[in-house]
Amino acid sequence: MPTCEANFDGLIGPTHNYAGLSPGNVPSQSNAGAVSRPKDAALQGLAKMRRVHDLGVTQGVLPPQQRPDLAMLRDLGFTGTDAQVLERASELSPTLTAAAWSASSMWAANAATVSGSSHTPDGRVHMTPANLMSHYHRMIEGSTTTRILRAIFADHKRFAVHDPLPCHTLFADEGAANHVRFARTHAEAGVELFVYGFDPPRPTPMAPKKYKSRQSRGACETIVRKHGLDRTRVVIARQHHEAIDAGVFHNDVISTGNENVFLYHELAFADTAGVLDQLRLALDPTPLVEIPATRDDFTLDEAVTSYVFNSQVLTLAPGEMIILAPSESERTPRVAAWLERVAEDDANPIARVEFIDVRESMRNGGGPACLRLRVPLTGDELDAVIPGVRFSPDLHERLTRWVEQHYPDQIAPTDLADASLARACLDGLDELTRILGLGDIYDFQLA
Repeated sequence: MPTCEANFDGLIGPTHNYAGLSPGNVPSQSNAGAVSRPKDAALQGLAKMRRVHDLGVTQGVLPPQQRPDLAMLRDLGFTGTDAQVLERASELSPTLTAAAWSASSMWAANAATVSGSSHTPDGRVHMTPANLMSHYHRMIEGSTTTRILRAIFADHKRFAVHDPLPCHTLFADEGAANHVRFARTHAEAGVELFVYGFDPPRPTPMAPKKYKSRQSRGACETIVRKHGLDRTRVVIARQHHEAIDAGVFHNDVISTGNENVFLYHELAFADTAGVLDQLRLALDPTPLVEIPATRDDFTLDEAVTSYVFNSQVLTLAPGEMIILAPSESERTPRVAAWLERVAEDDANPIARVEFIDVRESMRNGGGPACLRLRVPLTGDELDAVIPGVRFSPDLHERLTRWVEQHYPDQIAPTDLADASLARACLDGLDELTRILGLGDIYDFQLA
């Protein structure tokens, strides 16, 4: 099988809820306290995976984290039975309780940064799980993410799964949501773009005023070293402060790329012209196919509302691509018009645009591309992946039945004190690991 770019989607977990834990993430904040629909969310995510699979793109599944994380609450001093821990935590600290229930690992674009074997000196696929230190409910994901990735990509001859970077401001890392790989085809070596929001040793007056940046330059530079990347094939760019203040908390909310195609808003980067020059030079002789959106096309606010740059751009055949955009983009008139112009432009390989419903994820601040981790794999590397996580119509059916059996229809904020719901969620995860053939990966299984 030729080299492909596999999409490993985070399976939306049974504790999916709207706690509004992410300042700077406009949808997350605006829906805080609303009633969520975990079953609908998971089924929407599975439907997206099925569509990508049916388009002929290799699709995989990443299991959710163990939630609620009662061990985390106990480490913070809440004692007693599970029911007593949840009751006391809910009474004294609703924020910590929500963190213990958070289903945010569904956004697999934050799971890790991945460099394909064509880019690395030892010829292995390198992965660095994100430390996600900017928010506590995400920072607690790192150890389990590492364990999951090492279980799925277990062949040490082909894969290197590093430890997350140290949890320090110098190394604040949000994963592949701030990383884009460019190449003529997925099978070839190319250029890696790393995007950061702040650089503690070198502060700038052009910093965001409303929201904090999440990705540090130091994290980008450290991953480049750990993966052994050729610096002439690396571009490190700074986000535009106005974009961050508009709610662009990750680069994948304002730009995206596939092979040698680059879609971006003119306010994506502090020096967009300079970034483009560096990419053109590093990618040469392969041309960079640039598809910009200007402020006249649509504003930063419209980009964030529609999540148009959080679309998945997928290769269907040589020279033919499709954009899988969130349905919110279709409902944003100026964004929809821009997408139509992109698809009609013969100067780029985008053949068409499809709109997909991931509304439950969108309401919590993540679109189609947030839900997937992109992993370039040769045929031999793909064969070395644990087979149970490879998406297929049969796995789709099995996971759909599993979701129907184990997921609550709704979760309200008051449900986060329900010990019986907590037990049911963990029982469901125990069964999931058998469906995916992963063995024991959760703390409650290893205890």
